Amino acid sequence: MPTYEYECRSCGRRMEIRQSMADAPLTECAECGGEIRRVISGGSGFHLKEGGGRGEGCSLERVGRTCCGRDERCGKPPCGGNEG
Repeated sequence: MPTYEYECRSCGRRMEIRQSMADAPLTECAECGGEIRRVISGGSGFHLKEGGGRGEGCSLERVGRTCCGRDERCGKPPCGGNEG
């Protein structure tokens, strides 16, 4: 099943949801009840993660923001620590 990324228009929360391609897109945020939209991305087929999947490295890939609150890596550790 593919994983789709959603973003809440009210609270800004980003989430990844595994859904069947036949499922209708989600419309309501589980956190605040606001309207969510599916985020279109380029996709890459699969991801190889460093650190054995233990949640190490930059938080950008996990939560959509770096540890210092940016939408992109800042290039300074720990944000830039696992480039690639």
